[in-house]
Amino acid sequence: MTESTRETGEPASRGREALLAALGCAAGAILVVYASGRTWATVDPKPEGAEDLQVTGEALTATGALGWAALAALAALAATRGRARIAVGAVLTLLGAVICLLSLTAADPSSVAAAAAEASALFNAGDEYSIAGTSWPALSAAGGVLTALAGVVTAVRGHRWPGMSARYDRRPQPAGKAASDDPTALWKSLDRGEDPTAADPEEH
Repeated sequence: MTESTRETGEPASRGREALLAALGCAAGAILVVYASGRTWATVDPKPEGAEDLQVTGEALTATGALGWAALAALAALAATRGRARIAVGAVLTLLGAVICLLSLTAADPSSVAAAAAEASALFNAGDEYSIAGTSWPALSAAGGVLTALAGVVTAVRGHRWPGMSARYDRRPQPAGKAASDDPTALWKSLDRGEDPTAADPEEH
């Protein structure tokens, strides 16, 4: 492998890393937000014939808000570079860990009963009842894991990834080479599939 091939291959590899981390973060955060709006537990009051009460994740915990915060951090991931991006990765890791913890612990019987009592004045948590859980808390926790993994990768590798703003900056022209006066030249090169961040072949 020549030096030129290595230099052009490394930015592409880093770009794929950044894309995978962003996709993992987005998938995890969206899963958390969606799961938080679903039914996490159903309360069946006694005696028989009383109406069942459905308790959503939003009524039990703040995972939905944390999922939206992770999506906001995803935008910061694309806009930052260097140490700032490492900080964003640390925030995503923390958000994912907290989401996972809350998802696995929020749907305990006492919390579900309290949420059902707040939702319906006809339900008394002191009366006899039964609770049936769903798989949505586990799916929310899985979304938290994805978010945390994306954060770890970003914190460890993110400083090597190219910045969004820098990717489409015009490269400085070498000495003795006139710069193009055509403002559409950069877009034309992108249409031809050329990478504006790649090193000029004539420099090797």
